[in-house]
Amino acid sequence: MYIQKILIAVSFVAAFAACNHEAEKGKFVLKGELKNMDDQQVYLEQLFLNGQDPQVLDTSDVKAGQFNIGSVASEQGLYRIRFEKMNSGFIFINDQSAINFKADIKDVSLEGPDFNSPANLALKKLLLNIEKMRLTQEATGKAMDSLRLAKAPDSIIVVQSMKLQELTNGFSKFITSYIDTVSHPAVAMFALGYTKGIDPAILNTIIPNMATRFPGNAGVAGLVAQFNNMIAEMNKAQSPAATGAPGVGSEAPDFTMNDSTGKPFKLSSLRGKYVLVDFWASWCGPCRQENPNVVAAYTQFKNKNFTVLGVSLDESKEKWLKAVGKDQLNWMHVSDLKGWENATVGLYGYDGIPYNVLIDPKGKIIATSLRESALQATLAKVLQ
Repeated sequence: MYIQKILIAVSFVAAFAACNHEAEKGKFVLKGELKNMDDQQVYLEQLFLNGQDPQVLDTSDVKAGQFNIGSVASEQGLYRIRFEKMNSGFIFINDQSAINFKADIKDVSLEGPDFNSPANLALKKLLLNIEKMRLTQEATGKAMDSLRLAKAPDSIIVVQSMKLQELTNGFSKFITSYIDTVSHPAVAMFALGYTKGIDPAILNTIIPNMATRFPGNAGVAGLVAQFNNMIAEMNKAQSPAATGAPGVGSEAPDFTMNDSTGKPFKLSSLRGKYVLVDFWASWCGPCRQENPNVVAAYTQFKNKNFTVLGVSLDESKEKWLKAVGKDQLNWMHVSDLKGWENATVGLYGYDGIPYNVLIDPKGKIIATSLRESALQATLAKVLQ
């Protein structure tokens, strides 16, 4: 997440509903077989991803662990069965006209309940994979926290931090690839809920491609339209005309600033190389979380006519240089130690960090805001 002077949160995932009941309708029935369930009522609810409260579509009685419940829908959507005496429920997709559901109420783990239809099996497998990756990330994060508490050497902490970043990048690659290949539209839309924090540039091909993969699906069409509108608004807001900032294709504004030794350093002295100008600060949490990714990119491409120039929005030289050493940022660094009054803020028109621009050997900006896997992917393409 960016640290901004004014934080504006945009969430396109929460902008569409699961399905439209006003179109041509198709009946579906869920037959339940439950163990250790007392007799009670069961409710069938339609779930929406736009913040709208669940809508109850049908009710039935559970007797001796058996029930039948159903409704009508024009296409695949997201539904939940909720029980009168339970606080939680079970989510499923209406991909078949008849779906059998089996569960033991004493086992509500992801592995336990079973909706025996293709889309629901795919959804269950997805959730199990996500949970496995989440637990691995959580364990790695806890290990890094333990190292910090034990005041382990910075080099060991950096290695652990890079491992955590690799896991984060790995999840991003997994979820985006999954969305682009899964054959069930409702599962693909459900998976989009796990893309928060992923650079929209990475999704800019995947989401529009869903309209081609699932033609005629109203939920997908609404999602793609919402995403395209979001991208258009972002591009409009970030365009040079709107912000006065240099955009892709513009010449990178030159500037001179003191390096870590107090000597003046000029951006244009790096002409002839591809340069990632990285705007950050020691006090910026998201910047420090992104640093291992920048380190990995620098290590991979530094021998391919590529370098990084770090521009710090710090006010304390001591804290700035300590962070440079701790995060092992082994490239040129400059700062005027004026915080948000840094001269580059006006020159490049950014209002949040981390932020970066990629400059070609002629001094032209060829990309901006490269984060997570988008950074390596862009460099691999440009420096092939």
